[in-house]
Amino acid sequence: METYDSMVIGAGQAGLSASYHLKRLGLSHVVLDANSAPGGAWQHRWDSLTMEDVHGIADLPDAPAPARDGRRANEAVSAYFADYERQHELPVLRPVAVDRVESEGELLVVHAVERSWTTRTLVNATGTWSRPFVPHYPGVETFRGEQLHTVDYPGPEHFAGKRVVVVGGGASAVQFLGELAPVADTIWVTRREPVWRTDWDENTGREVIARVEERVRRGLPPHSVVSVTGLALRPQERLAESLGAYERRPMFARVEPDGVRWADGSFEHVDAILWATGFRPAAAHLAPLHLKSEYGGIQLLSSTRDVQTATIAAADPRVQLVGYGPSASTIGGNRAGRAAAVAIARRLREPVAA
Repeated sequence: METYDSMVIGAGQAGLSASYHLKRLGLSHVVLDANSAPGGAWQHRWDSLTMEDVHGIADLPDAPAPARDGRRANEAVSAYFADYERQHELPVLRPVAVDRVESEGELLVVHAVERSWTTRTLVNATGTWSRPFVPHYPGVETFRGEQLHTVDYPGPEHFAGKRVVVVGGGASAVQFLGELAPVADTIWVTRREPVWRTDWDENTGREVIARVEERVRRGLPPHSVVSVTGLALRPQERLAESLGAYERRPMFARVEPDGVRWADGSFEHVDAILWATGFRPAAAHLAPLHLKSEYGGIQLLSSTRDVQTATIAAADPRVQLVGYGPSASTIGGNRAGRAAAVAIARRLREPVAA
């Protein structure tokens, strides 16, 4: 069995960036992707999300990102990633769903059903899309209406004429409300009061990412970068604003068969609950390596002063995590992919201590 210099798990933005830089550095590697086609998580996003709607796609190395136009994002980004893989002849294997990664002496063994690969180092770029998070509220299992998470969102037409509760305080919830309010009766609920962003500059961006990076340096579960940037309305959401869609209510106390019950005892009939409640890192396959700290997160270290390049797992420096914590954005994933490849090259050059 061939022993690779590195293995990359995941072929989204961060994984493709890592593969590009590993190849440029002359390091043997394979990219294992669980999807049956290129596009990472983008291929699974809802049809009504256009390139005009997305918060930004960073350029992959040596390849300008798709234009901000009316094309469906799930098609445009998937085509962009597919072209990138072909142009740079990246060694992507799919569909390969990794079950677990184990340590065998100085090497790592990556298992996927009946196949396995041996590698000196690992880049994990599995993101979060495959691990949607839905909080539990009393009575939620009794609800007779429809419950959907962001991953299941079918578009606004599906909810036309219905009364919909949108749960969540992030950018996805704001966007869903922007689409739903003109065609449905919406209620927005969040655990905390939303923080609206009125201005944004480069220094603010650095501060936000540094706050996320500080958590992973301490081994705490990461907060998404988006969760600490604050919210902003775009022109396409102004109609929903005029309809009162962004008049937020605190979380309901419980769910009942035909609606939700508020803390003051009042009841609201609803037809559907849309859980825009985010995701958790898809890293269960790394459990055999015992990377998590006592605080429940994976502690990451950086070999540079750029906070978005904290990629080295403190518990096992053979492992790099990209698209995790401070690099969980398209531009962060690019930087992290390069940083991971450079760190791997440096590690492979160093003699192993006896």
